[in-house]
Amino acid sequence: MKLRHPRAALPAMVAALLTAASLASAPATAAPTALAPPDIPVANIQAHLNALQQAASRNGGNRAHGRPGYRASVDYVKGRLDAAGYRTRIQEFTYNGYRGYNLIADWPYGDPNNVLMAGGHLDSVTAGPGINDNGSGSAGLLEVALTVSREGLRPNRQLRFGWWGAEELGLVGSRYYVNSLTSTERSRIRGYLNFDMIGSPNPGYFVYSASGQPSGSATLENALRAGFQAEGVPIELTSVGGRSDHASFARAGIPVGGTFSGAEGYKSSAQARKWGGTAGAPFDRCYHRSCDTTSNISSTALDRHTDVIAHAVYSLAG
Repeated sequence: MKLRHPRAALPAMVAALLTAASLASAPATAAPTALAPPDIPVANIQAHLNALQQAASRNGGNRAHGRPGYRASVDYVKGRLDAAGYRTRIQEFTYNGYRGYNLIADWPYGDPNNVLMAGGHLDSVTAGPGINDNGSGSAGLLEVALTVSREGLRPNRQLRFGWWGAEELGLVGSRYYVNSLTSTERSRIRGYLNFDMIGSPNPGYFVYSASGQPSGSATLENALRAGFQAEGVPIELTSVGGRSDHASFARAGIPVGGTFSGAEGYKSSAQARKWGGTAGAPFDRCYHRSCDTTSNISSTALDRHTDVIAHAVYSLAG
């Protein structure tokens, strides 16, 4: 997640929510059916984090834009997705004189005119390996995508996953991707879910607020709420403004949602009573620092947030 900068505000049950116009896709003869979400093993997600840590450790200690650790991260994720049967492509762009990469993966089933997309940034800052920010979201998304493959999911909607480059420099990769789409291609993306920092060591359980977001974002918010409710975890709504890649999609009028475990902000006493952890301490004391390693992860938060990713993807897939 990039550093905060002041910005202007961005312009029932899951089965019922799926009838929202912005996310409607089922034929008139059949109501969409919510698919049973799987329990994602946290050990699998941690294995991906170990691979991202190795990509940084072998390449100067980070996975930043224009650095070899970032390309190694892209190659790792792409290799796993290719082996799982995804249609993948690397989108190249140039920023600050360095080549950057987005990775896009389509599951080859479902209606290509009705896309549900989930993504997060794969790059780190130059100061460290970025295992929570945002190896955590990247690894969670990867394992959910691999689970879709292992279960042979045949959704009504096409599922698309994205891993963005150069987010830490100002949402560069996701903005490049959205700007590269034609108006017709944008209209096919009926919702975008963003996952940036989901394993903070002093975690919170935040869901992006639909307030002020494009029409249809409430459907995504409520699907994520339902995921945490299934986990028995209370949530708080948060407005993360332009701090992460959902903003690139929101500005294009695409409904957005996401979850977040907290960054440099401090956990309140009320939040500590609700979620546990340490009041008066940052959610992530290693935010944008060299200590953002595999030791900087709450396995409980990582597990819960990733199960919520799976819950939302399966519930909204139709």
